Amino acid sequence: MEDFNIRGFYGSNMPNYLQEDFLIKDFLREKLAEASVANIEIEHSASKINIIIESARPGLIIGRGGEGVEILKKEIEKELQGAFLTKKNADKKAKERQIKIDIKEIKNPWTSAALVAQMAAQQLEKRIPFRQVLKRNMERTMQNKEVKGIKMRVSGRLNGTEIARAEWLKQGRMPLGTIRADIDYAQDEANCTYGAIGIKVWIYKGDKFDK
Repeated sequence: MEDFNIRGFYGSNMPNYLQEDFLIKDFLREKLAEASVANIEIEHSASKINIIIESARPGLIIGRGGEGVEILKKEIEKELQGAFLTKKNADKKAKERQIKIDIKEIKNPWTSAALVAQMAAQQLEKRIPFRQVLKRNMERTMQNKEVKGIKMRVSGRLNGTEIARAEWLKQGRMPLGTIRADIDYAQDEANCTYGAIGIKVWIYKGDKFDK
């Protein structure tokens, strides 16, 4: 079982800080839609917010000379200042809490369920038949030694048909009933001209054992 990717010191302001965490994640997912972001973690301390972004295309986020990170930091600060607090309290809070952004590179995007789902969504939006999308992405994922199995499910008006339905394919093992199974799960959505297509991806990477 994975954690919630939001952790640290909240103190008595937990409701506001938790709401801010969701705001940060929603903002970054929209802002970095083209940067192949697989995961966003947020760590809190008494005076700092550390945001860890895992991406297969870190260069798009970092920018030339790191200017992209600085611009992103200022935009996050602006979002937080205008979200829940008055201007006076926002300025005070901005001085008290420092925002730090760390970028981690994902070297192999085909082992990340989030990135596989994103790529499938992009292909569906280009009107590629859904069965071709599923088979292409599953075969590419199964070429990696650490991947033991994959399952993909799509639902909606597949290929533009009038009646919505769900279809899924599986390759390799997928022990969804085993607690120690290391399964990476993600979901995404393809916004097609005939409606939204939901995508779910499970990637099985073996079992976890306590040392």
